[in-house]
Amino acid sequence: MDIEIITNLLAMYWHIFLLFFVVAILYSSVGFGGGSSYLAILALTGIVFTQIRFISLLCNIAVVSLNVFHFQKQQLYDWKKVIPILSFSIPLAFIGGYIEVNKNIFFILLGFTLFMASLVMWFNKKIVSKRINTSHINLSKNSSYAGIIGFISGMIGIGGGIFLAPLLHLRQWDTPKRIAATASLFILLNSISGILGYSFNSDVSVEWDLAIMLIMVVLAGSFLGNRISQQFLSPIQIKKGTAILIAFVSIRILLKNFLI
Repeated sequence: MDIEIITNLLAMYWHIFLLFFVVAILYSSVGFGGGSSYLAILALTGIVFTQIRFISLLCNIAVVSLNVFHFQKQQLYDWKKVIPILSFSIPLAFIGGYIEVNKNIFFILLGFTLFMASLVMWFNKKIVSKRINTSHINLSKNSSYAGIIGFISGMIGIGGGIFLAPLLHLRQWDTPKRIAATASLFILLNSISGILGYSFNSDVSVEWDLAIMLIMVVLAGSFLGNRISQQFLSPIQIKKGTAILIAFVSIRILLKNFLI
């Protein structure tokens, strides 16, 4: 990448790079990709809306890849339970990513999705269980819910882990660590599937220099977040603060698009 291009991008989008870096640090510390916050940041900039989903999903992939590698080394995946969830969500995330969405409708859907995500993050600690209740483990139901989340995730441009993890906690699906691991893998594969679906759309247009720099930023943030962020803030504090930010952005997006 040309030095002049890098300089120009830094001058134009320095605030976006800084926010993406902070988001990657915070989200990587609690096992999420940050797609909802990346979308929130991009939605309030002048970046062409057709790029927003693509860039958000790319950054998701960059952040959670490190988490998935870390979780796999700890052997936290129960594949008999994980595969049914992924088998429904991945193809539906592809379909969601492929669907063309009108700009105004996209931002209205994004606003509602971000608002729901903020509520989920705020109340998440109230539904975490430390035990497994096998009577609540229904593969068909879990797979159906995961499929719906995958479809919405692909269409909006998030990985879906922010919705899947609380759902699995509520259903006492497994231990908190295994749920965090599954949510990271869910985000990774749904993001890849969503991008593939989006790539088949004829209207795809991406400013690759900007996308690559943002990926580098979130990778650095994720690497740092996995090591130092929890020394300063607890996961609950991070979630609460992020929930407030996302709620504020979602309300701004909804007001702006409903008033058009």
